[in-house]
Order: sequence, then structure tokens, then C-alpha cells
Amino acid sequence: MELSVLDIAFVFRSRLMGVALFTTSVISSAALAQNSSPVDSVTSIGTVTVTATRTPRPLIETPNPVIVVDSARVRGSLVNGAAELLREYPGVDITGTGANQGRPIIRGQRGQRILLLEDGVRLNNSRRQQDFGELPALVGLDGLERIEVVRGPASVLYGTDAIGGVINLINTSPLFTTSGFKAGGTVSYRYSSSDKQKRPSGSLNAQFGRFSLRGSAAFRNAQDYEAPAGSFGKLTLGNDTRVHGTGVKDENVSVQAAARVRESDEISARFSRYDASNAAFGFVSNADLGTPGSPSIDIRYPNQTYAKTSIRYRAKALALPFADRTDVVAYTSGNERSLTLNVFVPFGPGTPPGAGVGVNSRNFTDVNTDGFRAEAAKTFWKQVLTYGADFFRDRSNNTDSSVTTVFGFGPPRPQINDTASTPNASFRSTGLFVQTEASLTDRLSLVAGTRWQRVSTRTRTTPKISVPLIESSDNAVVAAGNALFRIADNVNFIASVGRAFRSPNLIEKFFNGAAAEGSGYQLRNPDLKPESSLDVDLGVKAGYKAVYGELFVFRNSITNGIRIAPTGTKVGQFKAFQNVNVDRLRDQGVEVLLQASLHAGFRVASSYTQIESRNVSNPLNPVGDSYSSKLTGSLAWQQAGGRFWSEYLVRANGKRKDVALGTSPIGPVLPAFTIHSVRGGAKLFSMGALSHSLNFSVNNLTNRLYAEFANASFFRPEPKRSAAASWTASF
Repeated sequence: MELSVLDIAFVFRSRLMGVALFTTSVISSAALAQNSSPVDSVTSIGTVTVTATRTPRPLIETPNPVIVVDSARVRGSLVNGAAELLREYPGVDITGTGANQGRPIIRGQRGQRILLLEDGVRLNNSRRQQDFGELPALVGLDGLERIEVVRGPASVLYGTDAIGGVINLINTSPLFTTSGFKAGGTVSYRYSSSDKQKRPSGSLNAQFGRFSLRGSAAFRNAQDYEAPAGSFGKLTLGNDTRVHGTGVKDENVSVQAAARVRESDEISARFSRYDASNAAFGFVSNADLGTPGSPSIDIRYPNQTYAKTSIRYRAKALALPFADRTDVVAYTSGNERSLTLNVFVPFGPGTPPGAGVGVNSRNFTDVNTDGFRAEAAKTFWKQVLTYGADFFRDRSNNTDSSVTTVFGFGPPRPQINDTASTPNASFRSTGLFVQTEASLTDRLSLVAGTRWQRVSTRTRTTPKISVPLIESSDNAVVAAGNALFRIADNVNFIASVGRAFRSPNLIEKFFNGAAAEGSGYQLRNPDLKPESSLDVDLGVKAGYKAVYGELFVFRNSITNGIRIAPTGTKVGQFKAFQNVNVDRLRDQGVEVLLQASLHAGFRVASSYTQIESRNVSNPLNPVGDSYSSKLTGSLAWQQAGGRFWSEYLVRANGKRKDVALGTSPIGPVLPAFTIHSVRGGAKLFSMGALSHSLNFSVNNLTNRLYAEFANASFFRPEPKRSAAASWTASF
């Protein structure tokens, strides 16, 4: 388990010693998460996080806005992916539709401005578009111990891309609980009505003295879902309507082996693989939208395979002059994905019926990544010094083919092009970081750090691309400081300021071809500069017995922000676009969270988020495509003893006017919507080590037509009212 190998002694020895002892009990109880319920897992003053500072801290003592979701909450929510679950929390939104395409948005930032981690190691790759990012679906939900989200920049610890925030998907490690032999596991089956999804899964774990093994697998087959009839903005659907390209057939498999070299040292190896077929971007047909003369766009991902192998060594009681603990991981991965793009753009009035231009293209991308991360920590006096280095290299190989055909003026005239839209290239990053956590007084503690990072890109010889090879590099130095002042017991004031950065990736610099969204033709721009951000957070965290709350205000300004912009020219029949640096983008807002346990097993929770996004350099060109405000609430109940539980949830997103929706059928404003859901579960019976449990959920209770705001301009609505259920046997 992640936390069991981190020494609680690294929490400050003086003022935090009592908290550290409490934390130890929390860590031990995490091993029992398989038997807990989602109602048990609401945030408390003892909830522990490691992602924000790399040392285990109770949430209330962490000088960052952090979300922690444990495995019981993940299982009980019956969601398709991490992003779908996180939209219940302050500051987080979702983009993408379908069973595996959901991606997170944090404080208005998405895609490559969000860093996705697995066990502290990056999953982002340099071959994805800036506004897409990598899929959290690469990591199976069934094997997760918890999900941690840091809202705000984290480049000091994690490097490029961590501008808007970090999501760390932390897997359950093999446990060492006995000196002899012990084995167990789970078998589960999930079904959902909206997409007729069938999802069997299972896990096995075994311990042989100092050796431990764990394996898990999940298989999913989901069909396209339907959106309900209704109105959303200016758009009305008269009947339940199919959202094409929202199904998928995929599987997650992982195997992990670990050995205890000494009582406090552990070495482990892990292999995981994700395979997906028949996934897509999602769309509603023009006929169903009532816009027969509009362009049609169909983006599909026929196949994706991601395989990763890692080796890790952790030591937590070294007692060396330069380190008390170390964590070293080396990894290699391969990420193959095929993409097809089918676009038809009609010429419009004054031309023959059916006249237009069609583009049918296919892209295959193979990204191979090698990397390592090494960090150490040393405690002395009243501070913890964490330092380390990381490195990764992406090697991208690409093949493309496209057929462009003009219709309506005699026989169709196809033009075939098999030149790669992006040259074969490499993306290399090397970083050094250091951070100190110091207890300055009984009330005041400080976390401060800095990082140096060098990112290099280099194109390689690619068939049929004749432009000269390009090699460039960016150097960045960033720093951050976080202060925590204890106003009273379990009441802390937090202030933080930090810089983050993001180097432009291979797509942004070198892509030259039809845009993936089918909206135009994108031109290369190898002269892009890296983005830099400055974030300021002020907040309060407070807890008293069964109540926990927090309030944060933030302002994140991005300099040299990268945006796609029209060039004013055309390539064939398509308008030309290019990634450019703009002077400044800004996101600012407020986040509030309140949770409380009541009598008779009831618990309530509520959150509120307000975000304002602005293109400071060009206010007439808005940048926001997330909600402007979001209010959530929940009422949960759990029977004494935990056999039965239930929960009601409501989420209300406010309308947003400062958006650029183009010709979206919903009109110029993102409409407000309110969604209701219920979920619950029961432990059916136990017989020795064998136990059975059942979970259920009903989403979109009022059968409302709506789209998450990032999916509204290219309208991709959410499913109609649907039910899901899962059965799990543990042994």
C-alpha cells in the first residue's frame, strides 16, 4: 500500500507528532477499505494525502487545496472513470463523452495543462493535443487504492504540464500482513442500462512470507447511449436520440510483484496493459439536430493499446547522512493509437445539391516512453528536505493517409495524400527539484521548493517530409511557497504562491494537416514558446469532531498561453489555423466545501465553485468552456454496522455567457442545468472469508437533456435517465 512505505516520522516531530500518531491509525485502516462503504469515505480531518508535498499529511494540515477519494467511494459510485467521479467535487469538471473518453478539467484548465499521474509517475505524452490530454481510463479503477487531486500548479515536484493541477491515480500495492501464506481476491460484475454496458472484473492477491503478488483484470463492452428528448438552450430534441461513437470495448490488466528486502525496504515490479477498440469522439447526427446543411464530423479511435512496465525501490528507514527514505522508479511504456477522421463540408447555397468537400483520413501513432524518477527525503531539526531528479523521453512515430474528394461538380475528384501530418520526433525532459517543509513556530509552517527543467524536441527523418530537421530546447526554473498558520486547533489559514510551466508538445509545434475536430487545417509552428503561470491561493481549512470545511480563493495567470488562432488564409477549401502564444490568460475563482456527520447515520455535504476565465490580451476572444458556477449537495445514510447505505446527490451548473460557441445549435450561451442522482448498496451476507455486496445507482433522475459545458459547442449530450448495478464477491 502506498502509504505504508512512507515513514510517518517525516511529519514534523514537534507540533505534528499527535497528528502523526492519528495518521498512523488512518493508514492502517486504509487496508480495510475493501470492507468500508462510500459513506465512510467522506473527507475528515484524518484523511491523508501524499501527492501535494510527497510526505504523508492529514488533509487539514496540507497547505494546498486537495481532493482525496478512496477505493470504497470509487466502487460505490459505479462511474465509468475518474473524471466522471471527480465532477462531484469543487473546482473539477469533465470533458469528453462515452465510457472511456472522459478527461478532467481543473479550475478551467484541461488537456495538457493537467498532469495525470499513476503512482506519482506521469501518464501525459507529448503526442496529444493541448486540449485533449491522456485518458485516465489507461489505469483500471478496480485496482485503485485512492485518487488524489491537487487543485493548482505543481511543477516544482512534477515538472511540465502541471499548470492547472495534478491527478494521481494510486494503485493498491501488495500487502504484507503475515509471516506465512495468505490469499484473497474479488470477483465483480457491473451492468448499466444507458449503454447496455457489461463489465466483469476480478483481482487476486497472495502473500508468501516476504513476497507478495497482486493481479487484476476488467473487461468492458459498452454500446452507444441515447440522450433524452427535451430542450437545451435553443436546441430541442423531439425524441430520445442516439449519441454516436459513445461505446467502447476495452480491458485493463495488471500484475504486480513485491518483495521485502528488509523490514523497511521494498522492491516491486508492475506490468499493466490497456486495450480499447471502437471508441470515438461522439456526435449527434445533423438530421437529429435539425441542421442538415452543417458540416458533419466523425472522429473515431478504432484501436488503442497502452502497455507499461515499471520497477520500484522504496526504503523508509535508511538513517543515512543524506536520506532517511528514498523512492526510485524506472519505467518504460508503449502507446499505440489509430484515429480516423471523416468530415464533409457542404458548399452551401448556390451550389448543386450534395456539393461539398469530404476528407477521410487515418492516423497511426506509436509513442514509446522511457523514464525514471528518484527522490529522497531527510529529516533534521524541524524540517523535511525532499529532493530528486526525473527524466523521460517520448519517441513518436506516425503514419497518415487521407483522401480529399470534391463532390457536386461532375465526377468526384479524389486526391490522395500519405504524407505524415506530424514528423517522427522525440520529446525529452530532464529535471532537478528540491523542497523543504519547515515548522517555523508552534503555529506557522512553510513548504517551499524550486525546480530546474530542460525540455528538448527534435524531429527525425520522416518519409515524404522534406522540411529541414528541427531541434530546439526550453529551460525553465520555477518556484513555489506554501504557508500554513494554525489559527486554533484544527483551524488553519493557508497562503500559497507558485510558478508552473508547460513546454509546447509535438502536436502544437509540428502538426501540419486537417484538424482532428474537422474544423479546419492546422499549420505547424516550431517557434512556439513555453507557457508560464503564476498562481496565488488563499484559504482556510477547519475541522471539529464530525465536521470538515474549507474555503479557497485563487487566481492563476498564464503568460505565453498557447491557443489555436485563424491565420486568415485557406488550405484548399479549409480555413487555416495555427497554434500561437498569446500574452496572458487568466482564471480566478472561489471554492467552498462543507461536510458533516449527523445523528442516526446521516451525513451531508455541499460544495460551491465559481470560476471566471478571461483572455486578458483579447477579451473579445473568450477562453472559458467550463462552468461559471457549480453547486453540489448530497445527503447520505448508513445503517449502524454499515450493512446498508444510500445517498442522494444534486449538481447545479450555472449558465455561462462569456464563451465562443461558434455555430453550436444551443445558441450563444451555455445554459444552466441541474442533475439529480441516487445510489446505494448493501452487504448481502458473509460466510467465513466470503462476502457478497450489491451497489446500485440511478443517474439523471429527472431525465434532463444536457451537455457538460466542455461538450456543448460540438454538441455531445449526456445519457438519459439510466440505472447501474454491480455485484461483488470478496474472498
